[in-house]
Amino acid sequence: MALERTFSIIKPDATRRNITGKVVAKLEEGGLRVVASKRIHMTREQAEGFYAVHKERPFFGELVDFMISAPVIVQVLEGENAIMRNREIMGDTNPKDAAAGTIRAEFAESIGENTVHGSDGPDTARDEIKFFFADDEIVG
Repeated sequence: MALERTFSIIKPDATRRNITGKVVAKLEEGGLRVVASKRIHMTREQAEGFYAVHKERPFFGELVDFMISAPVIVQVLEGENAIMRNREIMGDTNPKDAAAGTIRAEFAESIGENTVHGSDGPDTARDEIKFFFADDEIVG
């Protein structure tokens, strides 16, 4: 097993409902450790830059508007196979398809407002972490 880091966002639907502690508890109970965390209100420029990979997709504008609608929690998670583990704990993007006990099954309001974001691979994790965190902010 490999100790690795991944990136996570607790999205506006969760901060608006004041359930960020419940989300973090699920991550920690699943074996992940928060080694960096900050609450920010993403700017339009940050959201557009972060989600640039989706720029040509029809949902891009709606996604950006949602992500700037309320504060988010950006964080770096660490653990054995953290990327895969985080994705398992989050559950499927569509909460209707998410396994019982996952974050999205328990907390997501819709496929668009699905409570959390997580990196999908090592390169993405590295880039997403660097987008929001300086090396000295990660204190694992």
